[in-house]
Amino acid sequence: MTDGTTTIEHDHLSEPCAPREPAAWYAIYTRSHFENLVADQLTARGFSLFLPERGVWSKRLQTPRVVPMFPGYLFVRHGMEKKSYIEILNARGVVRVLDGGWNRLTPIADIEMEGIQRVVKAGVPVLPHAYFNRGDRVRVFDGPLTGVEGIFVRDKPNKGRLVVSINLLQTSVAVEVDYALVAPCE
Repeated sequence: MTDGTTTIEHDHLSEPCAPREPAAWYAIYTRSHFENLVADQLTARGFSLFLPERGVWSKRLQTPRVVPMFPGYLFVRHGMEKKSYIEILNARGVVRVLDGGWNRLTPIADIEMEGIQRVVKAGVPVLPHAYFNRGDRVRVFDGPLTGVEGIFVRDKPNKGRLVVSINLLQTSVAVEVDYALVAPCE
């Protein structure tokens, strides 16, 4: 027996009101030496974090120790809604989430994060390296070419080509250099 009213099923009541952002990697910039404290706080709040570390030799203590691979940074994989963003910013030691306000965040490409994770998992020695691109002006800081500046043109697994030019003659020469011996010019 019906009373003339219509019953409507609401199967979607469990869905959130606003669409959730898909999980992506974001960089968190921390105060100096606060990476582990921030990681502990955010992990306790349920965030998925990645703090890549590397081993170094302490000359002062004469022992090996572990330091962040990217000093001052750690990474969070999360769907970044305004509430999550504010919760991250409220953690003691957090300076900011890169790239500005909560609606302008720039996620880090999954392939870049997977590369760093594989390096950490492989347990191979990791050394810091200057960031530069093909075509950037670089300076050799060690070896027989110390102080020579040129354009970084082509790379191989551990080597690159340094092009040294004489503008007046409109001519250049190229020399192969080890990646570890060059840094971007400032």
